[in-house]
Amino acid sequence: MAELNVATTKLVQYLNEAYGLEQKLETSLQAHIAMTADAPYKKRLKAHLTETKRHGREVKKRIKALGGAPATIDAPGPDVVGDAAQAVLGGAQKAIALAQGPLHAIRGTGQEEKQLKNVKTEYASESEEIATYTTIRALAEALGDKDTQRLAREILREEERMRSYLEKQIPRFTKAVVKAEVPASERRTATRAKKSPPRAKRSAAVAGGAKAKGGRG
Repeated sequence: MAELNVATTKLVQYLNEAYGLEQKLETSLQAHIAMTADAPYKKRLKAHLTETKRHGREVKKRIKALGGAPATIDAPGPDVVGDAAQAVLGGAQKAIALAQGPLHAIRGTGQEEKQLKNVKTEYASESEEIATYTTIRALAEALGDKDTQRLAREILREEERMRSYLEKQIPRFTKAVVKAEVPASERRTATRAKKSPPRAKRSAAVAGGAKAKGGRG
C-alpha cells in the first residue's frame, strides 16, 4: 500500500473516527430497539438503524478509496445488557453491546425512565456524529476533496433529521416518567387546577369588574 500524504492521512483519520461511531451506534440502536415497547419510536429507531448501517458501509468504502484502512473495534469484555437485547444480538455485536449494559439496559427506576435515558443517549450520540461529519465536511472542503465533502453532507442531513426527531421525544418520554412515577397530587397540572377558580366564577368576576368600571364612568 502506498504511503498516504499528510492531507489524505488526516481525512482517513476523521473518517475512521466516524466509522467507529457508526459501529457503536449500530450496536446501541439494536439494544434499544429490543428494549422499547413504544411502536412509533421503535419504528423510527429501526429506520435509523438501516441508515446507520449504510453510513458505515459508505464511510468504509470512502476510506478504502482514499487508500486507507478502515479501523476496527475490538469486542470488549462481557457485562449485562438484558434478556431482550441479548435475544436480538449475536457474535461480535453481542459482545460489544454487553459491555454497554450499565448505560443501556440497567438504568432508571422504571421502564419509562430507562426509555428516557436511552433517548438521551441517542441524542448525545447523534450530536457527536454531527460534530464529526461537520468536521469531515469542512476538512474535505479545505482540501478540495469533493467526494468526501458530498458524502459527509449527505450523512449529515440524515443525522440532523434523526437528532431533531429525538429532541422532540425527550419531553414526551419525560412526561411518561412523571405520569408513571410522580403521584397525581404532586404534578403541576393538578396543583394548578386546585389553585385556579372555576371558569364560570372567573367569567362572573370579570363581568362584574367591567360593570363597576362602566358605572363609575
